[in-house]
Amino acid sequence: MPASTTTSTAPVTLTAQALLLDMDGTIVNSDAVVERCWHDWAVSHGLDPQEAMKVVHGRQGYATMAVLLPDRPMEVNHAENAVMLARETADTDGVVPVAGAPEFMAALDGLPHALVTSADTALATARMTAAALPMPGIRVTAESVQASKPDPEGFLMGAAALGVDPADCIVFEDSAAGITAGRAAGMRVIGVGPRAAAHAPTAHVPDLTALHVTTAPDGSITITLHPTT
Repeated sequence: MPASTTTSTAPVTLTAQALLLDMDGTIVNSDAVVERCWHDWAVSHGLDPQEAMKVVHGRQGYATMAVLLPDRPMEVNHAENAVMLARETADTDGVVPVAGAPEFMAALDGLPHALVTSADTALATARMTAAALPMPGIRVTAESVQASKPDPEGFLMGAAALGVDPADCIVFEDSAAGITAGRAAGMRVIGVGPRAAAHAPTAHVPDLTALHVTTAPDGSITITLHPTT
């Protein structure tokens, strides 16, 4: 059973040995470009763009396409995903940090953390650069995994790369697919932003200004946050 979502407005404290960070919607606000690109793709395939956007967030593009067009050969999805990635990488108009992300990332400097994103390396680099955020030294990108979120593979790889037991990791995520993946990896999940609240994260914050990072002498990381109702 996953942990129930925190509903109190009192401060909550969670302790971990490492943090695993999603990118899009969690530390980088790329909604404008994601919506532009996927709106055009949905229309070109005769799909309702609003319905398509309910599936897009958190998944690799080929996995989104497989959900929306279940009868289509997977090789076609991979080919179209390559085109989509190139377009998204070239389009950084409107890509900005999520509120509080610069301070949050600065607080993590020198602490065990990794980026775990459904973007490939080129796209992750483009968006982190556009948002003026430091790229974590350890990162799990689309090229690293065999299965897209909501599969837990990426988060388990991140924990292994950091040498930390999954139960001692906290995931930061915004999407249904990502929150599901974090829970399936046996990790606690802090949901960030409006999309996250409905998907039973361990706790939820509206953005990254609502939390504070401290460390203990033993190296453990404490996250103090003000969850939403």
